Amino acid sequence: MSNERRVNFGGKPVTLMGKEIKKGDIAENFKAIKQDLSEFDFYNETEGKIKVISVVPSIDTGVCSLQTQRFNEESTRLSDEVFIVTISVDLPFAQKRFCGAEGIDNIEVVSDHKDLDFGNKYGFTIEEFRLLSRGIVVINQDNEVEYIEYLDEVTNHPNYDKALEEVKKLV
Repeated sequence: MSNERRVNFGGKPVTLMGKEIKKGDIAENFKAIKQDLSEFDFYNETEGKIKVISVVPSIDTGVCSLQTQRFNEESTRLSDEVFIVTISVDLPFAQKRFCGAEGIDNIEVVSDHKDLDFGNKYGFTIEEFRLLSRGIVVINQDNEVEYIEYLDEVTNHPNYDKALEEVKKLV
């Protein structure tokens, strides 16, 4: 498949499936599952907002947990115009347990486990594990991608400061 890309997961190469998105692309709508098992419709939930999509393989791992906590904390310092969503393929039940235990209540945490709709449309699906790779996507109010980071090594932290700098430019 011509749109496959390689990244590393724990130092071993894995394949990312889906189309790589770039700055200037129009962000596609996607559907995911909320913690109460209702549908999360990206366009409907974020209309007119600056959007940050924090992409993690599993909230039950150290880096993913810290990434989710960091964006939950940062959201309190950002404008109400900013909508932050963390997405993983964890089951909604696990996400709900994690959010309750860690006090994650300022951002939305949703699951792409059912259809990998986000992962395939945004190029974050790891073929070998059926997990999402790590990254950040910043999208403006008109659904145009302003910033995207796909990590070369999935187990590393993303560049939080650069993503937040891009968000602040849009406010």
